[in-house]
Order: sequence, then C-alpha cells, then structure tokens
Amino acid sequence: MERKLLLFTSIFVLLIAFAIPASAQNRTITGKVTEEGGTTPMAAVSVVVTGSAIGTTTDADGKYTLSVPASAKSLTFSFIGYSSKEVNINGASTINTSLTTSSNSLQEVVVVSVGYGTLDKREVSSAITHVSGKDLLPVSANNPLMSLQGKVAGLSITNTASGDPNSSPSIQLRGASSRNAGLGPLYVVNGVPGGNIDNINQNDIESIDVLKGGAASAIYGTRGSNGVIIITTKKGTSQSRLFYDGYASWDYVTNRLQSLSPEEFVEKRVQNKQGQDYGARTNWLKEVTRSPAFSQKHTLQLSGGSGKTNYFASADYRNADGIDLRAHKKEYGTRISINHTTDDNFLVATLNVAPRYMYANNSDQGNFNNALTLNPTYPIYNETGAFNYLNTGFFSNNPVENATVIKSEAEIKELDISGSLKANILKNFSTTITVSEISRSARNMDFRPSTLSSIVQSNRVTQTNYARQEQQENDQKNVEWIGNYSLDLNKNHFKVLGGYSYSLYNYKQFAAQNYDFPFDTYLWNNLGSGLYNGGAAGQGQSAVGSTQNGSTLIAFFGRVNYDFDNKYILTGSLRHEGSSKFGANNKWGNFPAVSGAWRVSEENFIKNSAPWINDLKLRADYGITGNQDFGNYLSLLLYGGAGYFPFNGVQYQVYGPSSNVNPDLSWERAYNFNAGVDFSLFNSRLSGSVDYYIRTNKDLLGYYNVPLPPNPQSQTFTNVGTMRNQGVEVTLSGVVVKGANFSYNVSTALSYNRNKFISFSNDLYQGATFQDVAGLSAPGSPGNVQRIEEGHSIGEFYTLKSAGVNDAGALLVYKKDGTVVPANQASNDDKQYVGNGLPKLNVSLTNSIRYKRFDLNIYLRGAFGYKLFNTPAFYIGTPSSQADANVLKSAFDSKSKYSKLTSNSTTSIASDYFLENGSFVKIDNVSMGYSLPLKTKYLKQVRFYAAGRNLHTFTSYTGGDPDLVQVNGLTPGVNTSLNYYPSTLQVIVGLQATF
Repeated sequence: MERKLLLFTSIFVLLIAFAIPASAQNRTITGKVTEEGGTTPMAAVSVVVTGSAIGTTTDADGKYTLSVPASAKSLTFSFIGYSSKEVNINGASTINTSLTTSSNSLQEVVVVSVGYGTLDKREVSSAITHVSGKDLLPVSANNPLMSLQGKVAGLSITNTASGDPNSSPSIQLRGASSRNAGLGPLYVVNGVPGGNIDNINQNDIESIDVLKGGAASAIYGTRGSNGVIIITTKKGTSQSRLFYDGYASWDYVTNRLQSLSPEEFVEKRVQNKQGQDYGARTNWLKEVTRSPAFSQKHTLQLSGGSGKTNYFASADYRNADGIDLRAHKKEYGTRISINHTTDDNFLVATLNVAPRYMYANNSDQGNFNNALTLNPTYPIYNETGAFNYLNTGFFSNNPVENATVIKSEAEIKELDISGSLKANILKNFSTTITVSEISRSARNMDFRPSTLSSIVQSNRVTQTNYARQEQQENDQKNVEWIGNYSLDLNKNHFKVLGGYSYSLYNYKQFAAQNYDFPFDTYLWNNLGSGLYNGGAAGQGQSAVGSTQNGSTLIAFFGRVNYDFDNKYILTGSLRHEGSSKFGANNKWGNFPAVSGAWRVSEENFIKNSAPWINDLKLRADYGITGNQDFGNYLSLLLYGGAGYFPFNGVQYQVYGPSSNVNPDLSWERAYNFNAGVDFSLFNSRLSGSVDYYIRTNKDLLGYYNVPLPPNPQSQTFTNVGTMRNQGVEVTLSGVVVKGANFSYNVSTALSYNRNKFISFSNDLYQGATFQDVAGLSAPGSPGNVQRIEEGHSIGEFYTLKSAGVNDAGALLVYKKDGTVVPANQASNDDKQYVGNGLPKLNVSLTNSIRYKRFDLNIYLRGAFGYKLFNTPAFYIGTPSSQADANVLKSAFDSKSKYSKLTSNSTTSIASDYFLENGSFVKIDNVSMGYSLPLKTKYLKQVRFYAAGRNLHTFTSYTGGDPDLVQVNGLTPGVNTSLNYYPSTLQVIVGLQATF
C-alpha cells in the first residue's frame, strides 16, 4: 500500500510540474567570431547562453544567430584549442568577438568534479588534477586511460603488453598502498561510482578529474584510499551537431629482444656442444608475430535538441588485431544521454545508457617466450606436413601450432545505466536522486583439439581434445540521494551537501569442462558429448564448478564549502560508512576530511605591488580514507569440503571449517596530508601547481599465522601493518609564443615518490620483520630477488652482490664477511640490499605548436633513478644458458658483460650482476593535424590527423623496452618469469568531420 501511495504521489507531482506554464520573451542576437589579431572567421564555434543549454554554432563565415531569453545576462564562446570567452549582453542585438588560443591558465573558467558535485577550479582547496578531453593523447588502445599516461603527476599508468588489443593497464596513484587489498583507484563515471572503465569511448570523454588528496577522496570513504578518477562524458546541448571520427592504426614490433639466428646458433651453440642441428632454419619470433597489426575504429556522435530537452548519442566500432597470431578484438558500443528540464526549471531529469558488446580472441603471450628460446634449427612442420612435435628447450611445445589450433575466446557484454531526477525546490536548494546499475557478463571459452602434436605423439586415448566454458556475471546496483543548499551573506558564501548512498554488489560464476569429444568441430558447444565427465575414471568434481557471493555498502555523507570574499576557502566533509565485508565489531567507520585555501592574489597588497601575479593560491588538506577492496566473507567462519568418509560402503562428503572467524576485521586506513600552491603569472603566460604529500596506510590487510587450536585454520585474515608514501608533484604550463598565426605552449608534469614499509606486526599479531618476494621461476632454483622489510622501501632488491667474473667464467660474489667466492659457494645469509626497482622520478613534457590551421603535439615521457632486473639476460642471455635452447645475441657479444658468464656452475644464481639502470626517456607520442573549415551547407569542418606512439626510447637498459617491466605493485622492477610480449611502435591516421 505504501509503495502504491508513493508511486501515485510521485506521478501527481510530476504531472503538476509539467503542467506549469512558462512565459518569457525571447530576442535575437547575431554576430561574428574571428581569431584574435586577424579577420579569419572561425567556424563551428559554440555560442551558448551562459549557465544554460541554449546555444548554436557559427557557420563557415564565423556568423551566428541565436534566440535568447530576456533573462540572459551573457554569452559564452568556446572552441577546442581556444580559451572560452564570456561576453555580457547589456541589451545588445549584435555581438562580435574574437578568441585566442588556450593558455590553460587559472583565469579560465574550469569546472572541476570534486565528488558529488562540481566547483570552479579557483574554489578548490584540495589536490585535484583536471584534464580536458581535448588534452588526452591520441592512442589506439583498449582502455581510454592509456590516453592519460604521464599527464597527471603521481598517476602511474603502465601496460606491459600494449600490442595486445585485450590488455588493460595497471593504474596506481602516489605509490603502492596495500599488501593484499586492491591498489587501483575508484572510478566514478558521470557521478556513478564503480563504472566499467573499458565501457568508455575516448571520444566521448569531456573531462577527467583525478582526486589525489585525502580531503578530496575521503567523500568516498572505504573506496578512496587509492585515489578517485572521475570521468565525465559529453552531454547534449541545444545546438545540433553531427561529428565523425575514424582512424586506422598499425602496430610494429620495436625494441625487440634478439635471439641467435639459425646460422649463429649453429656456429655459437652447436659447435660448442650446447645444442643440436636438426636441419631447419626457422625464425621462430617472426613466425609467431603479426607485424604490423592493423586496427580501425569509427565513432559517430549526434547531439541537439532545445534549451529544455537535449540529447547526446554516440556509437563506436572497433576491430583490432594483436601482434601475436591469435589476439583479436571486435567491439560495438553506444552511449545515450538525455536531459530534460521542465518549463519552470523545477524538475531536471537525466537518463544515461551505455551498452557494449565485445568478442575477443585472447592472446597467447607465452608464444613469444617459446619463440625466444626454441632451437632455431627445429622445423615447424614434420615430414607429413603436420605440426612438428617439440619436447626440448624451456617450454617444450610448438608455438606456431599453439597459436593456430588452440582457441581461447571471450564474449563480453557490459551495460551502464543511470537515471536521475533533480528537484529545484528553492532557488538555492535542490535535491537529486540517482538510480544506477552497472553490469558485466563474460563468457570464456577454451579448446584444445585432439590433433595437437603432443597428444598424437603420446598416443593418448583419454584426455585428448579438451573444452571448457565459464560464465561470469558482475552486477552493481546503486541508489544515491543528495541535497544541495547554497547561501550568500554579503561576502560569505556557503555550499552545503548532504547525501545517502546504497550499493549492492553481486558476483556469479559457473564453469564446466570435459575431454574426449567425438569431433573437434564441436569446440566448446557440446560439453555433454565428452566421455570424461566424472566417476572413478573421470575428473570427478573438477568437471563443473560454480559460486556466488556479494556485499553491501551503505553510507551517509556531508560536506560544507565556505569562502569569504573569494579569498579564504574552507571545506569540511564526513562520510559514515558501513560494509558487509567487515567483521561484526567493525561494520561502520567514519572518514573525515578538512581542507583550506588562501587566494593570496585577491589581496590588495598583491594586486598593488605584484600585478604580474594573476592568481596565487595556497592550500592544505587532511583526510582519512579507507580500502575495502578485498574478498567477501573473509571475516566469517566458512565451511567447505574436507574430503570423503566411507560408511557402509558409501562415500560421504565431509564438510568442516575452511576459514577462521575475525569479528574485528576492518578496512585499511590511510591518513593523508597534502600542501600545495597553484599559480598563474605574467598575464597567464606561466601557470602550474606544486604539491607535497604524505600518506600513511595503517591496518594493512594480510594473512597471519595463528595457533591450532583454538583456531580451525592456521591463518587468519586480519588488519596488521603500516606503510608510508611521501613525495612531491609539480605541474607547469607555459605560453612560449602567442600570436595570431603561430603559438607554442609547453607543459610538464613531475612526480617524486619514496616509500617505506614501517611494520608487519601489532600488539595482537606478530609477524616476521621482513617478507621475501619476487621469486624467480625455474629452471634452477633462483629463489627470491626482493625483500620487503621494516624500515625499507618496497622494490628493494635483496640478492648476492657480484664481484665480477673469474677466469673460468663463473660469477663471483661477496660473502657476508667481505670475502669473494664463486656464487655457488655463497648462501642465502650472504645476500644484501643492492638496489631498488621503484622509480624515484617520473617526468613528462608536452609541446603544443599551432601554425594557422596546423597543429603539432610532441609528448615525451621518462622515469629515472631505479634499477631493473634483466630477466631475459638471466635466463637466456649468457653462454651457459640451458643446453639446446636459443639465447640472446648479447650472450656472444664481447661488448656485453653477460658474455663472460660461460661456467655452468653459477647459472641460475641471481645477483646484482643482472641489475641495470632502468632510467629512460621516450618520445612517446607525436601527433599532427590540419583543420579545414568548409563553406558548404552540410559539412562545417574536417580535420586530418596522424600520430605516432612509442617512437623511440633512449635508455642504457639492454633487456628491451624498460616500459615492459612493471613498476607498479609490490615487486616493481622485475619480471619474475620469462614472460615476454614485445613492445610496439604505433602509427595512426585519422579523419574528423563536423556536420
């Protein structure tokens, strides 16, 4: 009954609201827009009534006509690459104006998303970096955030397999912050937390705001410790617009590792009795590589409507190949945004729908490992024309066969949908309710045929062909209700926010597999026809599996923004949040934050004595954030299968406790302090910001040993440990040349971060003072090469310290007492700290040049002050590497130090002999475009552009592209296996058209 009454009341209110008539007198304004300093007309300039959606665009002659309401105060003119300009109407019927190229200064009106709302950039008092969609890098990538790489100081975005169209980058803000919980930031898409990041077309992005300081991200409570990335997509306006963007891209393998050619292998390995000549001459790496790999993407955007109802619709199609033979991805996506305002502006309704369909052939990254190490005298095919059976070397299989006949595919469906209704109850008071759902469904399919050479060679009669299907479903439902109130009392300005948030998460998984199908043609589509389903002769319980789990998150939050005379700014917020993941004694927590700023440039003593200071703002903030990115039910006593018990000839499955209960399990806490300064100088020719931060993460999550009994299991998941990150971030933008026909802007982002692990223990749980990590895989037993220890940074290499190579080609190392011995005579007790894999300094430099209608952008990126463990050199870079396996050319290059290691006695012993300087500078992205306005009825402007990514890397590192070695996470600077996916140089050619 209550639900029916609520529904009836809502409908009644809506009907009355829509029935209220509006009366206003419109008038017409005409004008022309040109480039500053000349008479060149500007086409496609957006002309909008300030603060509304009423607008139009200029024609090919730069002219416009706009009907504006009597209440309109000013018009805003904007165009990509130019500074927006606001012009007062003052009763005029003709307004001509000119635009200047953008200087990215603080004087521009930049709207920044701050979480549950927006602020003018000048009002922001915490550490937030705003990036406009037009400033994103042109890249052909699976994830839109690759276009943000290096653009935000302190934000580390790495992709060690960029040539794979299905790869996703690792994203980390201001260093690693956890041992066992998630390290990635929270994504908020159009105000909805937790959106599918790969369900966003880069062309649809209006802006990206990165909440770095704790005071900014604390409004998101237990999900804010690793920072928050807010993505705002484009919305509709009253101006009708049709836009097309299409490009083709080619990925070429570059900076590749070089193995011995077949002729070199015979000369260097076979003749030295380190391999056999099987007669063929095979370039395995070439045989498993598709270079160039071709991709294409097309985007079509439509927008229009009226001042009260407008829409934005986008559709995109992408078809991309990877550089390995198997990788491929095809996807289709749309995004629709509809906004409606009632005539009296009382109700504002918004609907956003974004479905996406993807079909992927997963890459076989292991094939490049095989190609590097296989004997190049092996033939691909045998005498009968079938794939040759290979059973020697590192990985003992035929990589061309694997890439050709083994299938691994995925079908992915994503849907982001949200709707909101805002009621402007008073001029200064509004309330908004938003309902959203974020869903992702993935079907994974794997198949190995019965014709596989390893199966044929072994004459296997069971477990021949193999197929598997898995279905995964993720669903998140959200309801958020917020209220906004503003009040101006003379020079005192208040903005108050209050809200409620409810999120329900659910995960389902089902998998089934089988062997021995009558036909390979079934693939994974007839699992029941296999003969290995179950029973004593089959695979039993492992034939099928399923699970379901979920969690709930509830929060109440509030924020107050205050400023006096636009000089003194103070912001305070509090989030009270509860999660079902936490223990019974710690379901709820509080996350407070406070920040303040002083706009020094607004003081008279600055205006009078230093007019060259356009804007100067000092700010500081402090906030407590949390991290609840870990598995469900870890605080509960769970039961699971514990084997079988025979009784009266029947096997009964036994269940027992599979985990320990922990009623005190809680979130990780991060205590964040940030101090910074924003400035704009010399008529906004130089602008930027400087930030110092320190973040202490306490109550780190992890498994700790506990006594048996009273605990049923030997480990409990609990909160123990402390870690600290501190650093400095600098961003600078300068207008070097500013002219009517030529301009040159330059910007840089610099970040310095140092990490320290403080403690593994607390009063209740005592752990060791260190943890050895980064264990290297076989062959041999290399062991761990890094150690996390109290008082040290993560990424510390802890190995034997080399003392050169003796005349016998054996590695020499220092023992603990300082004496020098062959490495095989040292022990683990002789290990010591020998370097760190965490970059101390990350720098990027953007050069933006415009000449008339040509634009050129040159982007450089670099990392400095760290070591990389040369894994390829360790395994296949010395003459003593595994027999009958191929090695790198450097193994027999007299200029390489690795060629000296000829003795088998010290092979597979790790030391700092394999550490190299990882510093690099990369010409990361160069793009050039030409814009041509057209005086046609239908086509307003076209732009041709070309771009190159990863054009060249300057580095002394000899293990390939240093960008392929992960520097995020807990083991930066080392690949713990020979996994290798080559680096690529990408070329893009595209066309944009505005209709």
